[in-house]
Amino acid sequence: MRSSQDGMANAGPHQAVFDSEHRPITAGGFVKSGPIIFQDVAQAAGLAGWHHTAGTPAKRLILEAKGPGVCLLDYDNDGWLDIYLVNGSTYKALDGKEAPPQAALFHNNHDGTFTNVTKTTGVTNDRWGYGCTVGDYDNDGWPDLYVTNYGSNRLYHNNHDGTFTDVAEKAGVTVGTWSTGATFGDYDGDGRLDLFVDGYARIDLANPPISGSKAAGYAACEYRGAQVMCGPRGLKGEQDHLFHNNGDGTFTDVSKKLGVDDPNGYYGLGVLFVDVNGDGKPDLLVANDSTPNYLYMNKGDGTFEDQSYISGYAVNKDGREIANMGIAVGDYENNGHLSIVNTSFGDDYVVLFQNDGTGFFTDVSYQTGLAIASMPFVKFADGFLDYDNDGWKDLLIVNGHVYPEVDQHPEWGTSYAERPLLYHNLKNGKFDLVPAVEGTGLAVVSVGRGAAFGDIFNDGKIDVVINNMDGVPVLLRNVNQDHHQWVELGLIGGPKSPRDAVGATVYLQAGGIRQRGDVLSGGSYLSSNDMRVHFGLGDAIDAGTAEIHWPSGVKETVKLPAVDRIYTITEGKGITGALCGGNPCEDANAPANMTPKSTSH
Repeated sequence: MRSSQDGMANAGPHQAVFDSEHRPITAGGFVKSGPIIFQDVAQAAGLAGWHHTAGTPAKRLILEAKGPGVCLLDYDNDGWLDIYLVNGSTYKALDGKEAPPQAALFHNNHDGTFTNVTKTTGVTNDRWGYGCTVGDYDNDGWPDLYVTNYGSNRLYHNNHDGTFTDVAEKAGVTVGTWSTGATFGDYDGDGRLDLFVDGYARIDLANPPISGSKAAGYAACEYRGAQVMCGPRGLKGEQDHLFHNNGDGTFTDVSKKLGVDDPNGYYGLGVLFVDVNGDGKPDLLVANDSTPNYLYMNKGDGTFEDQSYISGYAVNKDGREIANMGIAVGDYENNGHLSIVNTSFGDDYVVLFQNDGTGFFTDVSYQTGLAIASMPFVKFADGFLDYDNDGWKDLLIVNGHVYPEVDQHPEWGTSYAERPLLYHNLKNGKFDLVPAVEGTGLAVVSVGRGAAFGDIFNDGKIDVVINNMDGVPVLLRNVNQDHHQWVELGLIGGPKSPRDAVGATVYLQAGGIRQRGDVLSGGSYLSSNDMRVHFGLGDAIDAGTAEIHWPSGVKETVKLPAVDRIYTITEGKGITGALCGGNPCEDANAPANMTPKSTSH
């Protein structure tokens, strides 16, 4: 283990940035007035009574600095998103000397509040948790939940009665090392969701890698001259795992056979099954900390080809690996191409990998206006979201440092707790940073980690749940003043597609633009978003026409009868339900059934 003079950063120290009150820009730079986009309503919603814990506040081991993720899922199929928050643990709890911290499942009460139902639902986890992802792996119409841990992972099967059962052992997906990111996707097109889980690093608590110890190679682990936790560089990386769904409740580990097991021992964090070259087959992205990323291109025959370097996704424009953490994908140019944003450590910029449509990427972070403002921040979760429903995807990044020691060195221009960053899409390939107005959600300073994006209040606006290190969650409710129209589509796959339609792509032609949305499991940072596809429509009063590319290969065209609706669309049957204001629609503009035009390819 060599001395980590620059901590987790792979770039040199960036010049410190302070605001007018000489606060680090990461915890300052607020303005008195401006557009109010988000308000933190966690307290009013009933989420603030739950608290995340990981190790000790001193953060002597890297084990204590990663996680926690958050997942959005409608576990009881009532049409409203519930919230699952992953918790960490303590060393005493691992030794059985104190009760372990517990994860939380919050039920959505449909009135802006939530109820903690963890104990009755059976998803407390009671292990050192990191991430989670959602997917209906047995195609029974109910979302299941996978939780990654230091130690054995959990696969919570949904029992359809408000409870879950951990079937990870029986299913063969416990892994048992240190898992971080996870994603479901049907890589071989058999209509069943497979599971990919990445690993971070090998940590032996009997011989922990503390600065100057034998496990750290007797090296001093430093950040800007201050002694800090060791890693990840110098630690042995953990393997990745791809589990093929056998269709009988069990999975088979095919990662080594298919060459996606990470023989290099990189430090995996964000992962996502997503089709980046438009051939209808989910490819596999792995964001690796302080090491090159992986892009495994799906060959369509049940195998993958490692195109990490040839695609341009492995490293940034300088040919340098960065401390990759979260993954956001989105068609921010409205040209049908899914581009990728990877978050990174402080002193480095957030990387926007622009997709040419064939799965080849160019780092356009500087040209798009994302790079410079992001440098002082330690960036974890990220997501594309059309916060103002103008039909163009914006970008939100959640931040928080990993070294508590930075607060003892104000001259560095950074802070342990940091504010989020919101970039507005200018519709010309560029983004503009939205000012953080005092007292609003963009001015909330926390040690942010995982975040999930979705329409939590069924009002057509995308909200964000943030799970914070050693703190209470933040619920950024979207209160933007726009009066733009919108539609959302909840998809149900037919017999040859996964039931929850993971892997489906929707193109919506409305208001003179063609938008793209994808049904995905996982992404952000160790988290999982709303699977309903959301489209802002601007001032268009015609909801447009949706062209749905189902995982089965079937393509369907569905005319949407009205704006401001959450439609349920079932493969082969068209619109089978609609919500207006969170309740079933009663008007003639949302008929119970509209038969689609269907073609196979």
